[in-house]
Amino acid sequence: MHLGLIIVSLAVAYGMRLFWRSDGSTLQDWQPTLLGFLVPALLPIMTEIAIVCMGPHGHMVMYWEGWLSYSLSAGVLAIALGWALKLALDGYRTLRSVRHCERSQVGNYTCRILELELPYSAQVGFWNPELVISRGLLQTLDETHLQAVLAHEAGHRYYRDTFWTFWLGWLRRLTAWLPESDRLWHDLLLLREMRADRWATQSVDPITLAESLLQVAQAPQSFSSPVVAEFSLTLMGDRITTRIQALLTPAPPQATRHPAQWLWFLVALFPLLIVPFHY
Repeated sequence: MHLGLIIVSLAVAYGMRLFWRSDGSTLQDWQPTLLGFLVPALLPIMTEIAIVCMGPHGHMVMYWEGWLSYSLSAGVLAIALGWALKLALDGYRTLRSVRHCERSQVGNYTCRILELELPYSAQVGFWNPELVISRGLLQTLDETHLQAVLAHEAGHRYYRDTFWTFWLGWLRRLTAWLPESDRLWHDLLLLREMRADRWATQSVDPITLAESLLQVAQAPQSFSSPVVAEFSLTLMGDRITTRIQALLTPAPPQATRHPAQWLWFLVALFPLLIVPFHY
């Protein structure tokens, strides 16, 4: 019974990803994109948690099958916890290296100055990240364009993007075997950047921010860490075009919310809902 539950959860998660449709190129489509990423990724994990909670014994399982599914689930959860600890440690090391950089006041923002010739900016950390900018960014951009970039980074801080991206990145690593994982992940990163862009346009000119995007488009990723939200991360291929088009297009009406879509979470939580009925 428990082993069958594991197999069914894997099949359902795989099937949902195969047939889920979303287009993460507009802020209006963030709900389907996020749900398409989260629900199939959470379903197998919730199943493993439910089986561990139910234990290896029960009247509807054989002795060997109960212990097999229990041991398998406990092992998977131990690996998941190990991944989370590793990512947290990597993030802490990145943050610690950033805190050795010089601190400076740039306009209204307190920044860490990275000794890098190429233009670069990022939020680095967990719930309260550090703003990091490179020496090259200070030398490349004038005051107006620099303030536009910093306003974008303030948007990342406002939405706590480093914190949420840490957990989404953890799920991505655990469920990389699911179809469409890479596409949905990059769509979520793009939507994250577009949201920060839109937040920045409340205080800076959208055209100025678009010009800043073009000026720093060649900057490489300086930190490979799950706790970094950086300005130039999605500046590749047609994604920079998507961001610039979104900036130059008048802000759309408030995105229509569809609360019923979140009922999909019941699919991911279903294994936990049956735990009280286990005997």
